Amino acid sequence: MKTATFALLAAALFLAAGPALAADLRTISMAGHGEVKGAPDQAQVNAGVNVSAATAAQALAANTARMRTVFAALEKMGVPAKNIQTINFSVSPQYTSGANNERPRLTAYQVSNEVSVRLDDVSKLGAALDALVTAGTNQMNGINFSIRDTDPLLLKARADAIADAKLRAETYAKAADVTLGAIQSISEGGSEPPRPMYKVMAMRADSSVPVAAGEESVTADVSVVWEIR
Repeated sequence: MKTATFALLAAALFLAAGPALAADLRTISMAGHGEVKGAPDQAQVNAGVNVSAATAAQALAANTARMRTVFAALEKMGVPAKNIQTINFSVSPQYTSGANNERPRLTAYQVSNEVSVRLDDVSKLGAALDALVTAGTNQMNGINFSIRDTDPLLLKARADAIADAKLRAETYAKAADVTLGAIQSISEGGSEPPRPMYKVMAMRADSSVPVAAGEESVTADVSVVWEIR
């Protein structure tokens, strides 16, 4: 009976000492940020044809004819069909306001057809813009640049984030007259997909349309906890 009682007492003392021993572990937590830039190798253009006519059938026929010319121009440039996607098609009546509180009057129909075109060779962007306009597109709704494979950039950004956190932790540790010990934990606060950096560089292209590809930036953020001694 005495042996059992002693064992229970020893276990209780061990459990009570556990938190005190854990409390002796001093730590420092530091955030780190990494950012790596790269030249984009893909471009996406949203372009289309907007046509108005007296009837819906006339507007649709005119729009269809011009869009066929646009598709032919893209095919001639070597853009594969899988890189062309229709993103908007609409037929809408057009009205004019009546005078003296008269009801609005139907005057025309408008047909809009817009496609998204992905170019796997950024150097062809200027020529593509020129070809699209020449073929009959009359609306452009943005150009986006991207990097096909961001994994190598993200790996470098993560390594830079760890190095940044370590440099900051060493600075604080030195100021506090302590030294860094073993790493207790590492957590990633998230990474950003490529975003444009507007320190643009001129892009060479044999086209009358001037364009600039600029740079894309991939970032990573981490939080690292060290033991301090």
